[in-house]
Amino acid sequence: MSGAVDLSALKQPPAAPGGAPAAPGNHTVTEADFEAKVIRRSMQVPVVVALYSQRSPGSVELVRTLERLNADDRGGWDLAAIEAEANMNIVQALRVQGIPTVIAVAGGQPLADFEGAQPEAQVRQWLDAVMDATAGKLEGDPNAAGAAPEVEDPRFTAAEDALAEGDIAGAEAAYEAILVEEPGNEEAKAALRQLRFLTRAQQLDPAVVATADADPANLDAALDAADVELLEQRPEAAFDRIIAAIKRTAGDDRTKARTRLLELFELFDPAEPFVVAARRKLATALY
Repeated sequence: MSGAVDLSALKQPPAAPGGAPAAPGNHTVTEADFEAKVIRRSMQVPVVVALYSQRSPGSVELVRTLERLNADDRGGWDLAAIEAEANMNIVQALRVQGIPTVIAVAGGQPLADFEGAQPEAQVRQWLDAVMDATAGKLEGDPNAAGAAPEVEDPRFTAAEDALAEGDIAGAEAAYEAILVEEPGNEEAKAALRQLRFLTRAQQLDPAVVATADADPANLDAALDAADVELLEQRPEAAFDRIIAAIKRTAGDDRTKARTRLLELFELFDPAEPFVVAARRKLATALY
């Protein structure tokens, strides 16, 4: 429900002709693991994305140069070697114009890039600039030597164990207990919101969408239908349905619809484009 793009459903690209690996060395990244190995990993250390082609010896050699430099730097940054032809969704998302293209990603965002084969000394200079620009600004590798081990909060572990056992009430009570101790704990607040939404939405009959469409004046059906649409990963449809209800209602009914919409907004990152767009529509509907 975070709104992050999930590329895991995309199929793995085929191996290169002759059974050769899809990328030089062991730094292969594809659409299936791009989010984990590039986006999420770049929150910890810079990730250098190298888009290359097996048909371009110069681009393959550039990847090998980056591999040597990565080994020299001993984990200060990660290398993601991506074969362009087999991963066109990534190529398009990054707006790559030529191969090879190298892009440094830090904090989930592109930081710097260059296109075309470059001598090793120039690549070294570019990498040093990337490392200088990100020094002290990322979380750091949790597996690096000397890094403090991540300690799990036993209160959250208890809530997750309850969920794993199907004890929804127990998990909800565990999160509520955390908030009694720490009213400002955002992780517990978010988990509780998600849990309550899922508990409510999973009990609904998907046919309520047709019921709401047939009877637009039925506010309860509209709110239930929005829950079903959100559960089906259609947030724009859910938001638009409630905003339409807000336009048609007044008094307590309008307050009820607006309150539900704001609750659903809280399930997402407020910067998500579809949340920003829906908030604008809500403002128009209200004023």
